[in-house]
Amino acid sequence: MTSNERVVVIGTGLAGVRLARRLGELGTPALLIGEEEHRPYNRVLLAEVLAGRYSPEVIALPAPADVRRARVTGIDRGGRAVLCADGSRIAYGRLVLATGSNPVLPPLRGLFTGGGELPEGVHAFRTMDDCLGLSKAVRPGVRAVVVGGGLLGVSAARALALRGAQVVLAQQSERLMERQLDPVASRLVLRHLTDLGVEVHTECRVRDVRCAGGAVRSVELADGYALDADLVVVACGVHPRTGLARAAGLDARRGVVVDDELRTSDPYIHAIGDCARHDGVLYGLAAPALEQAEVLARLLAGDPAARYTGTRSLTRLTLTGRDGPFDLAAFGETEALPGDDVVQLADATRGTYRKVVVRDDRLVGGVLVGELGTVGALARAWEGAEPLPAGGPLLHLLTNDGGS
Repeated sequence: MTSNERVVVIGTGLAGVRLARRLGELGTPALLIGEEEHRPYNRVLLAEVLAGRYSPEVIALPAPADVRRARVTGIDRGGRAVLCADGSRIAYGRLVLATGSNPVLPPLRGLFTGGGELPEGVHAFRTMDDCLGLSKAVRPGVRAVVVGGGLLGVSAARALALRGAQVVLAQQSERLMERQLDPVASRLVLRHLTDLGVEVHTECRVRDVRCAGGAVRSVELADGYALDADLVVVACGVHPRTGLARAAGLDARRGVVVDDELRTSDPYIHAIGDCARHDGVLYGLAAPALEQAEVLARLLAGDPAARYTGTRSLTRLTLTGRDGPFDLAAFGETEALPGDDVVQLADATRGTYRKVVVRDDRLVGGVLVGELGTVGALARAWEGAEPLPAGGPLLHLLTNDGGS
């Protein structure tokens, strides 16, 4: 394959690696470019590395044949080449942006030093370097404040607690993981964290990060209360990494805009994964990224019928505690609207909870905490979006072990 025909993929996360590997399997090798010094890894499992359950090697991804470490600084669309920080140019026939996302760093006073860097002891939690820096700093008894109670913040708080840290989690909204879970499920997550020794504050806005000698000392809340801190983890979500796309003049409104062929506004450039926005949706989840990679691999390998039409995927999280795993899964709309049918099964003693929401005889969402034996059957019913059969199917779906 000549350089004018070559597929070049920027980004060594799940989406980029899957695409490059599938292209190789389909006889269309790709060059994969990434700027991290670590071999490609599964970012979803970083919390397990922080918790000490896995070593970095365990979460490494099988790398495709042709991987180059370089920092891409620009795209020459006219010359069909990417420009690298070392001055080199890499020609492409098709370019794929799999640049992922960056952590959201809120405008807190004291969050950055004069040089624009985070103070000593303050960490984002997005990359392997973030994870290794936290792992090096955490020790039994260290005082850690996690800012953010979404999926990432809950995972980080749990991991730090398992390493023996004294953890306080500060969540601005009224409950944990409010984007994925309903109030009952959120309370069960809260109970799990509390059992691990995590102190959780909801409806609590962080105002200031206080430092002395260049290192963090405390976190001040909006009501003036201060939390002593040796470590601060900022887990306030992510936003798509679109700098390269915007600088190249591509349509990148709240994500790199792509069509059903995952093409950007330049027909020779595609985008997949966390940075891509398809049909107005920015997924930011592993399952859609992998599905997009599969579709694009088929398309670039010569399948003219390959199209991406969206992904209906569930959020699944396993929180391993001292008393064993705590599993949860959520999909679709977990909050009912007027007129919806809702079935809930809860067992306070065992800490399990199952709920499904049905609208116009179709399963539109659900949440499960604890035993997830039915999640497979529920997910299939939801993904199919077909009318549910008559005869009391809801209880059957909630209680029948359909496989996970």
